[in-house]
Amino acid sequence: MSSVFLHRTLPTLIAGILFATHPVHTEAVAGIVGRADVGACLFFILSFLSYRQYIYYRDGYCDGNPKEFSNPETTPRHSKRLLYLFLSAVLATLSMLTKEHGITVLGVCIIYEVFVHQKISPKAFFQIFKQKQYSRLREGLLMLFFCSVGLLFLRFCLMGSKPPEFAPSDNPAADSKSFLTRTLTFHYLLTLNLWLLLCPYILSFDWSMNSIPLVESLGDSRNIVTIAFYCGLLYIAIYILKHISHCTHVTPELHVMQHSLQHNSHNVTHSSKLTKIHRNGTTESHHHPPRVLNGTRGRLKNFAESANHQNMTLTGEDNRSSLDCIIFSLAVIIVPFIPATNLFFYVGFVIAERVLYIPSMGFCMLVAKGAEKLYFHYHSSRMCRIAIVVNVICILVSFTARTFLRNQDWLTEEYLYRSGIDINPAKAWGNLANVLNSQGKEKEAEFAYKNALKYRSNMADVHYNLGILLQDQQRYHEAIESYKTAILCRPKLTMAYLNLGIVYSLLGRNDEAEKSYLNCSNVDITGLRDPRLHESTKISALYNLGRMYADEQKYQLAIETYNKAIQRAPSYYGLQSIYNMLGEAYMKSDDEAKAEFWYQEALRVKPDHLPAHITMAKLLSRRNQLDKAEKWYLKAMALDSTYKTAHQHYAQFLGESGRHADSVLVYKQVLETNSDDFELVFNTANALRQSGNYTEAEDFYQRAAQLNPQVATAHMNLGAILHLNGKLEEAEKSYKEALRLKPNDAMTKDNLAKLQKLMQSQAARVAGRS
Repeated sequence: MSSVFLHRTLPTLIAGILFATHPVHTEAVAGIVGRADVGACLFFILSFLSYRQYIYYRDGYCDGNPKEFSNPETTPRHSKRLLYLFLSAVLATLSMLTKEHGITVLGVCIIYEVFVHQKISPKAFFQIFKQKQYSRLREGLLMLFFCSVGLLFLRFCLMGSKPPEFAPSDNPAADSKSFLTRTLTFHYLLTLNLWLLLCPYILSFDWSMNSIPLVESLGDSRNIVTIAFYCGLLYIAIYILKHISHCTHVTPELHVMQHSLQHNSHNVTHSSKLTKIHRNGTTESHHHPPRVLNGTRGRLKNFAESANHQNMTLTGEDNRSSLDCIIFSLAVIIVPFIPATNLFFYVGFVIAERVLYIPSMGFCMLVAKGAEKLYFHYHSSRMCRIAIVVNVICILVSFTARTFLRNQDWLTEEYLYRSGIDINPAKAWGNLANVLNSQGKEKEAEFAYKNALKYRSNMADVHYNLGILLQDQQRYHEAIESYKTAILCRPKLTMAYLNLGIVYSLLGRNDEAEKSYLNCSNVDITGLRDPRLHESTKISALYNLGRMYADEQKYQLAIETYNKAIQRAPSYYGLQSIYNMLGEAYMKSDDEAKAEFWYQEALRVKPDHLPAHITMAKLLSRRNQLDKAEKWYLKAMALDSTYKTAHQHYAQFLGESGRHADSVLVYKQVLETNSDDFELVFNTANALRQSGNYTEAEDFYQRAAQLNPQVATAHMNLGAILHLNGKLEEAEKSYKEALRLKPNDAMTKDNLAKLQKLMQSQAARVAGRS
């Protein structure tokens, strides 16, 4: 696209390299979210080039080469014109669907059509809608207008009539109650975006929160930068308005000749025929002798050669060419960036580097054009020319180096978040903590979470994630405090209520757990960013509440809660777990018919639902239909990818059926891949004891007590097997350890009393013999 306006090879090459190496593009290219901006840019360019082709076929010339058409409406000219017009609209639609600001290509096309191609001055703009000579121009403009309206309507239909909602921290200025603060900050942000294009040294994956302090008063020194920015913009506007008026009245003959020269600069011999285009659309040919540029074949035309051309005054042509480039470049910079300015609606970011991907095209063209103008301006000074070349090379090399370094930051999430600590420490530390936690680096993750909260103490997500980390470490009381703080910072954070209820339940504080679950289920999620997630969390809270009621043997309450969850569940929520648990509640209430119905419902919703297979097998076993029950267990084992849950239940079934040897075999089979599982080892020991293998049972009870020395039952059963194996002193130690952990356990006390009585009896017999 730059070759259309820069014409010459070298500035086109400079613009291309600058665009390819610009560090601000790293986010768009390396980040998944940014790929949308790259795609939108591609469709943006194709849409503009298609519209440009439409103009050429409409006005009688294509790519600067005159074409003779006896009738403007004849085929193939008419059909090609409409084809390119339709193609431009389709590509603009694709650009918008890829990224919303892609629709702005239509605005760029309007500016190109009116001020660059037609060369209409702002004063004469409204004549377009009155004078007959602009009828063909009106065709293109009306298409662009109606296409824009249609695409905006499509956007509203697809995404709703409201702009996207976001958290106040995403765009603090938009949340400010002060009109002055909002105005000053938004204008200052424009200068920062320009600075990122000019000097992309400081880059960040996120510019939200307090990364850029608000401009709250007129006395803020940053307002000087804003004033300077608008002064520069005003100067450029005056320059354009001043020069566009001088360049407006170009004769039609010269207009075509300019295009011919511009677009045939790569040819040796120019066409010997120039076509004069009259206002009425007819053409008239004039023949001239063919010309060779400087007598050199295959040489590109340069500025000096053009300036000395004898047949026309190309100083005006070059000025007009430069003006066209400036107008178009500014259009590409400004128009696509308008949606991000907070002018029409607030956006959910402060600065987004990926949004600069399309505007940077215009910036790169301006830089290349400026370098070219400077180079030829100082044609008499060799030193100045060398300095300009060196500076351009230095810019390209420095941009390349910065892009290479920035690419290293984007190699992994950890590198990326560490790189953003200096710019946005709260967000960077919080995200880094999540990455470290996923890597199992719990201490580093906890440190990062707490660092994030030092910079911004009201981040509910960080408090919540810290709570999960502490909960996983069984630091339940600290986790409770984190969840409570998260709820305080964000009262609608349903996940915090849910996890708080789970922790309370683990601690046996069921009243508080019940309150937390109910609070979660009643949260108003209107206006939240991810309503599906929050709605699912509310149903999960009812599910957990029902399970807690069932564990407390409050089966009627459990049934009511499960039914409430089923009634309130959205269509996308998987109900198989609730159906299955409802069936279990009915089975424990001795209502086997309803239990079977809900088990079948769970299997209907999800035929491979493992828990429903197991509960169905238990139901059949309870009915003494052992063969059918075993078949359901075997189905469950086939679905059990963990090679654990279904196998354990099957082993228990075998033990309850009196097949203790088979039960031991299944347990040992599972232990091959789960050797450190306390519950599995403990149950294997029980199966061995029931099968009469006391010696091996003792070994497994010893392993169980070592795996989880805080479980009183492990020590009590170890004591019992030692008791049976005649190891009375060791048994006594195990019983006493069990009582230390659980002082009021009646069974352990009874066993210890029997053991001590036996030991006393044996001691008395020994004493009697002596």
